Amino acid sequence: MPGESEEAFATRLAKEIEDLILAEGPETVAAFFAEPVMGTGGCVVPPKGYYEKVQAILRKYEVLFVVDEVITGFGRTGNWWGTQTYGLKPDMISSAKALTAAYQPLSALLLSEPIYQAMKEQGDKIGVFGHGYTYGGHPIACAVGLEALTLYEERGLIAGAHVLGAQLEGRLKALLDHPLVGEVRGVGLMWGIELVRSKATRQAFEPSLKFGLEIQRLAFENGLIVRALGDTLIMTPPLIITPEGIDDAVDRFTKALDLGLDLLSTKGIALEKAA
Repeated sequence: MPGESEEAFATRLAKEIEDLILAEGPETVAAFFAEPVMGTGGCVVPPKGYYEKVQAILRKYEVLFVVDEVITGFGRTGNWWGTQTYGLKPDMISSAKALTAAYQPLSALLLSEPIYQAMKEQGDKIGVFGHGYTYGGHPIACAVGLEALTLYEERGLIAGAHVLGAQLEGRLKALLDHPLVGEVRGVGLMWGIELVRSKATRQAFEPSLKFGLEIQRLAFENGLIVRALGDTLIMTPPLIITPEGIDDAVDRFTKALDLGLDLLSTKGIALEKAA
């Protein structure tokens, strides 16, 4: 809402969750699922105080908190877990992707001690831990996962992601001076650059223009892989990137933005000037 502070925004969102729980009936709500940072939504970071307020509500109504760390886990936010970055206390964590550095399909679900004990006690009653998947614990995938975790530690990639993330943040936020960039948001090595037609009003480009895809194409042609989610360009470099690689990536992206400006000019599309 216009004039709403970040803290007030977080309070309003948390109240919407509480109102929904009450409307449905707390006894019918098993769990609340969330990503520490919303990945495919356009690298949306939580407003200040959001998770603190939400977790208080979940505890109040005894609703489990399940954190999806498929994207944010294993260093992407500058810590092993996005949960650590944002001070979350989940009951369960889902993970995959970087668990094996994507060399083999493997996922894992981490459980809190109370949930594990409840499952164990039930297993003791029936004589077997009755939970599993057809290909769960596949030896090849698990071996790759263990080796990936070893390399993360031996090469200091998690701590390195924290340092490199600060460099990437600085370079990307400098793009706020570019005529096309309305917002830069993210954490660690996970960033979104939102394109706007008007920096003053945050007016978006017409969807039919598919301008985000045009910038993605220009970046590809310039040797840089980014992902367009609408008019937000996502940049998530590998944890093994170097400081020089970050500078090179942002330079290539800046060139794509400049070419995008030229493209708009040739189509006779003018940007709205700031007041």
